[in-house]
This record gives sequence, structure tokens and C-alpha cells, in this order.
Amino acid sequence: MRCSKCGSENPAGKKYCSECGAGLLMRCPRCSAEHAPAAKFCGECGAPFDSSIGTPVSETGSVQRADLSGERRHLTVLFSDLVGSTAIAAQLDPEEWRETVSEYHRRAADAITRFGGHVVKFLGDGVMALFGWPAAHDNDAERAARAGLAIIDALAKLDELPRHAKLAARVGIDSGPVVVGKGASGEVDVFGDAANIAARVETAAEPGTVLITAATQRLVPGLFAVEERGPQQLKGIEVPIQLYRVLRMDGDGFGSARSCA
Repeated sequence: MRCSKCGSENPAGKKYCSECGAGLLMRCPRCSAEHAPAAKFCGECGAPFDSSIGTPVSETGSVQRADLSGERRHLTVLFSDLVGSTAIAAQLDPEEWRETVSEYHRRAADAITRFGGHVVKFLGDGVMALFGWPAAHDNDAERAARAGLAIIDALAKLDELPRHAKLAARVGIDSGPVVVGKGASGEVDVFGDAANIAARVETAAEPGTVLITAATQRLVPGLFAVEERGPQQLKGIEVPIQLYRVLRMDGDGFGSARSCA
């Protein structure tokens, strides 16, 4: 599969370019399902595509406008970020740093998608993901916490890095009502306190740890061993937020995975 960004050829089935780290699969702006660049129709919702840009087209052949209305959902939002990235970047050649961030993005995205999450965007060396959109499950909070632990574990196993100590990430998670919508560019954006709180919780986490709010903890009782961190005043958040550090999985296994529209 040819990378649309750098032109490199990649083995079939790969999601990211081995040369530049760019995504090889395109997403349907209607339902966000992934598809190959050559696809003519979305395999999930059946929307026809303008293959040159990967967006749905109407029956008359014109490109459809993005849905600006938004959709209200109760979601679990995950933020993950590299720790000490500024200092690490200063020690590396820009190309080495790009490769390092790309590898982190790949590992984080793999952990998120493995548990049914949806990567909304990469923010520098950070990652924002949703659990419960576009597909909702009755255990999205559990999936998010497991993905957070998987991200931390994946970086701990990343040994072959140029000229610096091991990478470490921190993860923040919150759950609550949000509105998910797409702008004219087709990119997903999230509006609501859960997204803002998750971002602030991530900054409060220590390197190599996953922090969740009480709102998320209430959705995963007995599934994880947690350490209570007490109420914390987070920047920009008026009311102190009760936080818990997720230590490990403590249930009998992956919970129910039933999905709903």
C-alpha cells in the first residue's frame, strides 16, 4: 500500500507508514470506519466515496457537507502524553524525535483500538481517544482503563530508542456527557466537561501511571485495583475532582462487550 504522504510502499494490512508514520487507512466522515484508499464504498455504513479524497458523495456525485449538528453521547475520554518530551527532543536529531513520537503514537493507537476505542487526534506527542463513539458498548469505561494500562505497558517494553532513557507516558480518563461533532474539514471534535477534565487529569498523573476520576471509577467497580488519591484541584476546573490511580486489572476477565448503536 502506497503512503499518500511520502509515497513509500508498505506491506498490505499495515495501518501506518513505516517511513513517515502517517496513517495508511482513510476514515469515513459519516461513521469513521477505516477503509483502504481505493475503496469505493464504506464497508460499515455503505456511503459511496469520492476515492480521490475519501469522503462520502451524494447520489448526484457531489461531495456531501459534513454533519455540523453534533451528537450527544455519554463517553469515556482518554488523554495520553509523553513525559519530559521537551527535554528528550532537545537531545535528539529532529528525524530521531519524529521516529520516536511516531512509534509512541503507533503503540498508543494499537492499545486504544485493541479495546474498542477511537483515536480522535494526535496532539503533538499526545493522544486523545473516545470510548463509546462511534460504536457504544456497555463497558466503555472498563475498555478505556484497560487501554490506559496497555499504553503504559507498551512503552515500558520499548527498549530500542536512540540516545535517551526509556519513554514514559501518563494517562488521564474521565466519563460524562459530551457532544461529538464534525467540522467542515471532516475532523471529529468533542465538546463537554469530560474532555476538559480528562486532559487535566492526565497532567496530574505521575509518569507511568493511569489516573481516573470518580465518575469513571463508579462505572468499573471491582474490576481494577485502585489507589485513592483524594480530591484534587485541577487547573481550570472549579470543583476539586476525586481521583484514583489504576494499579492493575483485578476482575475475572474482560467484561461484557455488547455493542449498541
